[in-house]
Amino acid sequence: MNKIQLLAISIIPLIFAITLHEAAHGWMANRLGDSTAKMLGRLTLNPIRHIDPVGTILVPMVMFALSGFIFGWAKPVPVNTRNLKNPRKDMAAVAIAGPASNLLMAFGWAIVWKLAYLLPESLVWAAVPLALMGQVGVLFNLILMVLNILPIPPLDGSRILAWLVPPRLAMQLDRMEGYGIFIIIALLFLGLWQYVIYPATTFITGLLIQIFALPH
Repeated sequence: MNKIQLLAISIIPLIFAITLHEAAHGWMANRLGDSTAKMLGRLTLNPIRHIDPVGTILVPMVMFALSGFIFGWAKPVPVNTRNLKNPRKDMAAVAIAGPASNLLMAFGWAIVWKLAYLLPESLVWAAVPLALMGQVGVLFNLILMVLNILPIPPLDGSRILAWLVPPRLAMQLDRMEGYGIFIIIALLFLGLWQYVIYPATTFITGLLIQIFALPH
């Protein structure tokens, strides 16, 4: 498979993985009393409403050109904590909605992967790209889920941790948000991918393979 074919197969799983992640944040916030995302038109499955020119277009294209791997992010959904009844607890629920949506999408793409192998041989021209798209969808969503549950600001895991720790420590976590991206980059250089993200993603993928009896 050449790069153009790989890009064509990967673009749909990537866009939905990162845009529905943000839509899930907005959906949960709306349920808990903050309609900011709804008023801004962010409670939609339309990827265009969530696209970030840098994170959704530029970064994935550059990464794909340089390494053949695609990764990116969407525009963060704004949440006004003043509209939440219990800001700390509710923000944790809003945060966990994103990774939870990725887990659900991973199950959905696993079903696509399975269905591709159930197609008759006469449809092999469709089965092969569909199976590969399912595999890519599982991988993207699990990587996003595992990455985002890490307790590093501004990742979703830090919002969950902020609810679990005393308020003073939660405030210190908030102050770290401006440095979070540098912390993440440093941890990646120190082995975050090799020792945390990759093993966790591989383990969950193995579980999905067993659950759906997928070929591997």
